[in-house]
Amino acid sequence: MILRKWKALPSEMQCEEVKKYYDILKKKKGSLFFKRVFDFLLSSLLIVVLSPLFLCLALSIKIDSRGPVFFRQVRVTRYGETFRIFKFRTMVADAEKTGPRVTVKNDARITRVGKFIRKYRLDEVCQLLDVWRGKMTFVGTRPEVEKYVAHYTPEMRATLLLPAGITSEASIYYKDESALLDGANGETDRIYLEKILPEKMKYNLRAVERFSLFREWGIMIKTVLAVCGKNYRDNDRQEER
Repeated sequence: MILRKWKALPSEMQCEEVKKYYDILKKKKGSLFFKRVFDFLLSSLLIVVLSPLFLCLALSIKIDSRGPVFFRQVRVTRYGETFRIFKFRTMVADAEKTGPRVTVKNDARITRVGKFIRKYRLDEVCQLLDVWRGKMTFVGTRPEVEKYVAHYTPEMRATLLLPAGITSEASIYYKDESALLDGANGETDRIYLEKILPEKMKYNLRAVERFSLFREWGIMIKTVLAVCGKNYRDNDRQEER
């Protein structure tokens, strides 16, 4: 994983707000290289080990409802580049045409099998394929759709210096995001953009500023424990408040 030269970044990222974070990462080229090596080796191993789980989930989805096994949606990753993310489908076919891009807790579009898959975040397991092919990383800012990225502030664009991730601090502390959006009464997008996204971005920017492999491995362990039911409290943010 090689950091592009400053002048090779997209023009909208060549600003003072992003430069602060760029200079920090520029000093950690070795860690960025080993981050990609780690991503490739671990994703390769997990794809093989978890292939029976992939098969079981695929069969369950096909039996439960009409539609494809995978949900493929255009998301934004490093340097603002787009890719089609892999997710196991948890909603009815063509769900995007009948509601908002962000899913609320009791969304009627979620299938029976989808509820179980979402509870344990199994819909994201197949994103190992995106990590393996270099579109994503294990720890990084969750990939947003283009219409939300269009609302990023100049500083928020610093998160695009690194690939989008399967998990992050924001994912841990906002693991019940859908519950926060429940009852939005048709204003899901506005509430997400005005209230939730800015808060999540504080975590994401802090992660770029404090980037280290050891810190990321710790976040991966926390993610597994959070999925198993452990609740985490961000002491740093609590002190700020």
